Amino acid sequence: MQYKVVGEPLPAVICDLRNGESIRAESGAMSWMSPNMQMDTNAGGGLGKAFGRMLTGESMFQNVYTAKGGDGMIAFASKFPGSIRAVELRGNSIVCQKSAFLACESGVDISIFFQKKLGAGFFGGEGFIMQKVSGNGVVFLEIDGSAIEYELEAGQRMVLDTGYLAMMDATCSVDIERVKGVKNMLFGGEGLFNTVVTGPGKIVVQTMPISNFAGMIASVIPKGN
Repeated sequence: MQYKVVGEPLPAVICDLRNGESIRAESGAMSWMSPNMQMDTNAGGGLGKAFGRMLTGESMFQNVYTAKGGDGMIAFASKFPGSIRAVELRGNSIVCQKSAFLACESGVDISIFFQKKLGAGFFGGEGFIMQKVSGNGVVFLEIDGSAIEYELEAGQRMVLDTGYLAMMDATCSVDIERVKGVKNMLFGGEGLFNTVVTGPGKIVVQTMPISNFAGMIASVIPKGN
């Protein structure tokens, strides 16, 4: 499979498949395709995995698109202004925000990642459930705004505001820390807690979490009488 990402800040990934090749995507993700692409809708690993995907913000069913009778083309567009990040997995795993999954090759598996620490689950901004992506192949993820990448050494930490963590290697860990100082907590505008990611591993932060965007829009909508 060959692919290219086009059109930021409203991007799409265009995938060119050889005859017989397949790609899997969330329900409703297809934007345009050549007429020889054949779609098959299924639960993607059974009802257990389907319910698990639902908890991570995805639909229960997935669509598998296969090029039939010749090479084919299919495109998947982002639902929000931002970036599409292509990640190639080679037996490793990554953890990403809920609803990040867009499409992937057949050797990639999507499952649930549970936050083990109560504090991170309650106050870390991502909740107790995130998406775990593992296997072999390319997965396409949606990032809110632009994507900035950092490589953390073992024990190295990065402090993030709530909602800015888009993706991390499964070797990283997530915790929270309280903002120091009563004045800072009350008037600093950063809330009570920050998210702390500790290496080793790669992390990707996003510049405009959709929750921040929604709050900004809500703040300028006139309130009814």
